[in-house]
Amino acid sequence: MRDSLVWFLHNDMKKVLQLGKFYPIKGGVEKVMYDLMSGLSQRGVYCDMLCAVRDKSLKNKTLNKYANLICCYAWTQISATMISPAMILKLKRISSRYDVIHIHHPDPMACFSLFFSRYKGKVVLHWHSDILKQKFLLLFYQPFQKWLLKRADIVVGTSPVYLKESPFLKDVQHKTFCLPIGVVPMSSSKEAAEGIRQTYSGKKIIFSLGRLIEYKGFTYLIDAARFLPSDYVILIGGKGPLYESLKNQIESQNLTEKVKLLGFVSDEELPAYYAACDVFCMSSIQKTAAFGIVQIEAMSCGKPVVATKIPHSGVAWVNEDLVSGVNVEPENAEALAQGILFVTENADRYYKFCKGAKERYERFFTYEKMIDESMKLY
Repeated sequence: MRDSLVWFLHNDMKKVLQLGKFYPIKGGVEKVMYDLMSGLSQRGVYCDMLCAVRDKSLKNKTLNKYANLICCYAWTQISATMISPAMILKLKRISSRYDVIHIHHPDPMACFSLFFSRYKGKVVLHWHSDILKQKFLLLFYQPFQKWLLKRADIVVGTSPVYLKESPFLKDVQHKTFCLPIGVVPMSSSKEAAEGIRQTYSGKKIIFSLGRLIEYKGFTYLIDAARFLPSDYVILIGGKGPLYESLKNQIESQNLTEKVKLLGFVSDEELPAYYAACDVFCMSSIQKTAAFGIVQIEAMSCGKPVVATKIPHSGVAWVNEDLVSGVNVEPENAEALAQGILFVTENADRYYKFCKGAKERYERFFTYEKMIDESMKLY
């Protein structure tokens, strides 16, 4: 099936453009865009990526003979949106080259660019998340968002839950398509993982990762340490504006032996933390967390997940309750601790969750499956 799809797309000379967000990669949306470009081009499908950059030194880059990264300089960034008139002008010039434009939402700049390009081809709208925090901005953007939903030939979501329950998608259910995010399995050297385990010898390691911002719920994860025995340690990787307040919380609650802020964890270091941990915890508290790529990275290592049941979010769908781990109420430190203890305290149950996590990753969230499904979509 895969070979026939490659043959069809290659011989029919389909050309795809991933449109939106920014580069270098900072979050999940940009990672999905880049991975789609990389994966499709490796299969012989022409797939470029047009995005905004703040660094003038970043230039267009050719990945291979089927893929180009096209950079447009942005004046500034407002409410997580790049202000890039260059993107509008660039897309207007090049849009006719592509059979499909795959636009990633939320990104008002990409939407404006598509609107003014007057592109006539097929449009795939990848709905990663509703706009939630920038409600004032949404008042002005909403007419364009409605136009985009009407213009799209297909609306893609990362989970069936988000597609079904987003209030903005209720009138386009007839043209939705579920495309779960997929990742390459995390692979670490035994020495690197063992080094981390030796650092926290005799401890059960709970790992978490993300920008240190409010909706990630790290305040509750730190507080959860109060309900865990002394042979547990929580490692939180990432940087962000809440670093100092989280550090103060740890110190004021006398949790310095039970919670460690790791700071930025590089791509080279990250697999070792997944391999070394006993459980991965995703403590997010708002629907802004629509999927949780970190969950499937952990599951690719066969690590159980403790996540939160955020209403209308796909997070709890990704981590199937009592299969790949457990889901608990958000904004509840004691519930997080109880979930961690439930997963880890019984050896037979723990290994059942390890097996379930790996099997769920392989069934739904591999990189190859994401690329296969994208080719069927196109």
